[in-house]
Amino acid sequence: MMVMMRAESFRLSRRDTMARRRKGEDVHGWVVLDKPLDMTSTQAVSAVRRAYNAKKAGHAGTLDPLASGILPIALGEATKTMPFAVEGEKVYRFTVKWGEQTDTLDTEGKVIATSDIRPSRDDIEAVLPDFTGEIEQVPPAFSAIKVDGERAYDLARQGEEVVLEARTIFIETLTLLDCPDRDMAVFEMRCGKGSYVRSLARDLALALGTVGHVAALRRIVVGRFEEANAIRLDVLQEMAHKDAVSEALLPVQTALDDIPALAITEEEAFNLKQGRSIVLLPRQASELKEQRRPRVVAGKDCFFTALATLDGVAVALGEAQAGQFQPTRVFNLTP
Repeated sequence: MMVMMRAESFRLSRRDTMARRRKGEDVHGWVVLDKPLDMTSTQAVSAVRRAYNAKKAGHAGTLDPLASGILPIALGEATKTMPFAVEGEKVYRFTVKWGEQTDTLDTEGKVIATSDIRPSRDDIEAVLPDFTGEIEQVPPAFSAIKVDGERAYDLARQGEEVVLEARTIFIETLTLLDCPDRDMAVFEMRCGKGSYVRSLARDLALALGTVGHVAALRRIVVGRFEEANAIRLDVLQEMAHKDAVSEALLPVQTALDDIPALAITEEEAFNLKQGRSIVLLPRQASELKEQRRPRVVAGKDCFFTALATLDGVAVALGEAQAGQFQPTRVFNLTP
């Protein structure tokens, strides 16, 4: 009888372990992946999720398969901070090939127009001011934008004509880095959300009286995430074999480094996790006011958004005004 009970206990324990493995582990934090070429952002998220055996994962800003570079991947509770990373400033380094325009505006597509005109360095630099600040930009037909419920790139690949409306974007800086030969020019762009490098290459070429497409593209900054924090997928997978992936995991609040911080007590943390607001002392309110700055996230003015922390661990995002802090998103983390 005792042997049977032990055998049943062993089977239950094994089933529980297998179930946990299928569902994944509770892993929370950010991985700054240096995404390789020829991999979609979705595939990259899946690969990182497997490396950590994490229950939940997502990315902050799609990166095309033909682009490499920074792809911040959120695990567990960090997914709650993804909107702040997505809205962050981005920096791209890219090469434009003059004289050929493709239907995808990159090297993957077929050539649909050609030109013998090759702009000089002086010609290029003369038009760059027209592409900084707030400008109107028509996204590429081959993009993830939805048209009547379907992705534009799916419709374009089916041969349908895709007409997308111009959008207002913001480009802070656009710099010509190099002209290695008459067919190529290398640029660096610092911009806000929604800017398409492929559209910019198309429009630059047209402004210079020629045609062109993106020959190489790399993202080097997304908000607070930079190349210095990035890790290659092959290195991360090797670390997974050595059970050392935690070394590449950044804290949940990394994406919130420019959000005003509010240090709270254990009692206040308990109340916030119950969805209750807490009273701000005059000193706390003053400190938050000094830290805050205008910011729009997902179309919402987050001027009063702050992060409450206990012993340096994120407890809740919330709105600080009228002498109170009201939680809007609570984190299930242990200090």
